[in-house]
Amino acid sequence: MKLAVVILNWNGKNLLEQFLPSVVAFSVGADIYVADNASTDDSVAFVKANFPSVKIIANAQNFGFAQGYNEALQLVDADIFALVNSDVEVTEHWLGPIIDTFQIEPETAIIQPKIRDYKKKEYFEYAGAAGGFIDRYGYPFCRGRIFDNIEKDTGQYNDNCEIFWASGACFFIRSAVYRELGGFDPDFFAHQEEIDLCWRAFNKGYQAKYTGSSTVYHVGGATLQQGNPRKTFLNFRNSLLMLTKNLPQSLLFRVIFMRVCLDGLAGIQFLLKGKPAHCMAIVKAHFSFYAKFWTSTRKRRPPQSGKYYRVTSIVFSYFIKKTHTYDGLF
Repeated sequence: MKLAVVILNWNGKNLLEQFLPSVVAFSVGADIYVADNASTDDSVAFVKANFPSVKIIANAQNFGFAQGYNEALQLVDADIFALVNSDVEVTEHWLGPIIDTFQIEPETAIIQPKIRDYKKKEYFEYAGAAGGFIDRYGYPFCRGRIFDNIEKDTGQYNDNCEIFWASGACFFIRSAVYRELGGFDPDFFAHQEEIDLCWRAFNKGYQAKYTGSSTVYHVGGATLQQGNPRKTFLNFRNSLLMLTKNLPQSLLFRVIFMRVCLDGLAGIQFLLKGKPAHCMAIVKAHFSFYAKFWTSTRKRRPPQSGKYYRVTSIVFSYFIKKTHTYDGLF
């Protein structure tokens, strides 16, 4: 089974200098690529000079995460794509459990390893933790992370299990499935495009899995900080686009309406916290969503299952019932 590790880069020489050595050292047998999104620093020159075994793919411009990978992966020949953020440190034998799962489970199309925090290594990391799910209204949460509450890893998620979405920070997918689905949706640019891709795979009957015996460490926010209003805009806008594309017809307008109302409450909360830029980011996200609504509806590909969500409302569970851990939801 031929595997390619592909790292998308944009002006990330410092990250490549810090994290690429672990990928090279612990990915024996895999082809390693750096897909460069037209960086203006000397990232490419650094890789060529210090890691001659790493192949360079030069994208014509900064396409963002979604289209950046779409462009690069057209040039990669492999059975499995491992899409790895440039701020991820991998561990010895990280690939073995992933490859084993793909080999013995032909129905599994997507896999995520355990993602722990590079800065607090005993804790899970926000972007993926131990595998992702969404609630009825499209809010993502993870085993090990609900909103901003991060669990310590005490071995509670050392299992292998089916999940709804895998984190784009370290995302394995069969190349044939990636191409069948048309890759990431470029309208997303960045954020939640991996959830959309997993949802489309789910609607076609494919499975996503979490493999707890493989571990990586993720810095998180290295390219766009968690508190950046741009990130707020992309998350809220893209979540609505994702719902529009993937919800069953019977739920579409009801769920979108409820989500718009909940987003309004989130905007008020930002105002009360003295974060008007984030409130305005939600407003801009909604106007951008409305502009793209009909384009998104044309991307709908039935059948679409109503069994996509694990809990009805993670917002209600977290803020009203005060449930802050995954196990507490059930």
